[in-house]
Amino acid sequence: MREQAQIAIDTADVIIFIVDVKQGLVDADSKVADMLRRSRKPVVLVVNKVDSFQKYMMDVYEFYNLGIGEPHPISAASMLGIGDMLDEVTSYFPEHTAEGEEDERPRIAIVGKPNVGKSSIINKLVGENRVIVSDIAGTTRDAIDTEVVHNGTEYVFIDTAGLRKKNKIKEELERFSIIRTVTAVERADVVLVVIDAAEGVTEQDAKIAGIAHERGKGVIIVVNKWDAIEKNDKTIYEYENEIRRILSFMPYAEIMYVSAKTGQRLMKLYDMIDIVIANQTLRVATGVLNEIMAEAVAMQQPPSDKGKRLKLYYITQVAVKPPTFVIFVNDKELMHFSYTRYLENKIREAFGFKGTSLKFFIRERKEKDQ
Repeated sequence: MREQAQIAIDTADVIIFIVDVKQGLVDADSKVADMLRRSRKPVVLVVNKVDSFQKYMMDVYEFYNLGIGEPHPISAASMLGIGDMLDEVTSYFPEHTAEGEEDERPRIAIVGKPNVGKSSIINKLVGENRVIVSDIAGTTRDAIDTEVVHNGTEYVFIDTAGLRKKNKIKEELERFSIIRTVTAVERADVVLVVIDAAEGVTEQDAKIAGIAHERGKGVIIVVNKWDAIEKNDKTIYEYENEIRRILSFMPYAEIMYVSAKTGQRLMKLYDMIDIVIANQTLRVATGVLNEIMAEAVAMQQPPSDKGKRLKLYYITQVAVKPPTFVIFVNDKELMHFSYTRYLENKIREAFGFKGTSLKFFIRERKEKDQ
């Protein structure tokens, strides 16, 4: 637990230290306070469960003894003091300036098991050896950002350490590699999941792809070392069917067959990345969405239960990256997963959305509100 606390302290810019007013000052609080003082980082001391300021303020003052600054009383349950606490926290944030404008360049994370050719792919795309390449699995331990300009567009490729099975993790360094991989995926717009053509899709590949899927990223399955595979006229279809079977949770993912060694089809990755990013940021007008939904309902009646039928009132898109939709219905319990998937398929038929997941939220709206 102490090691986890130290990692959290080391990676934080501002630290919120929460103590329990009803538990009082305990030895564990003092030990953590010592770690926080040594970190020399901003600390906001929060005293929780102060349901009445008048009743507990003398107990709150006791926490001055920790020596890490003024205690801020709050009650998470009653939402007391939360605003003042947040004001204190945000006071440590840097002022927003024009220089700090968000970087709009497409970010592409390259993930996969060790030694599948992630760094080699980047080196071919860049045209120079800017990332260490080795036959020893796990050579790349840190996430490395590589800036590339292609046809006038700037891209940032994020190379990551390959994910290993947990039972093979013997060093703390490997644990940090996994954390960096997840962080790289979260930073990315599009994730290239690199698979070794000779091995095929493994359980570990599915777990890695699942990280990108759960975080709603654009996904391209990159089958590397395709030049090493003996082929006939059925090979690519059989291979794709196997990928779709194992990665059935992400049927939207695009698949490309490349060779980092020969450069086969690598430059076409840029075109696919552009398509996926366009789909990730695509917005559909509310009126068009409701026309699609009305047509879908007319073609297949919504489900019913115990004489009560699902009614769909309205659909609207509320976000991008990934495209996110809210559907208003009379009873969300009647909105079966299968019917949501049916509506998703209809939207995909109309707009494609290749390479990106779609998220749906179901909200109830009473008929009298119509």
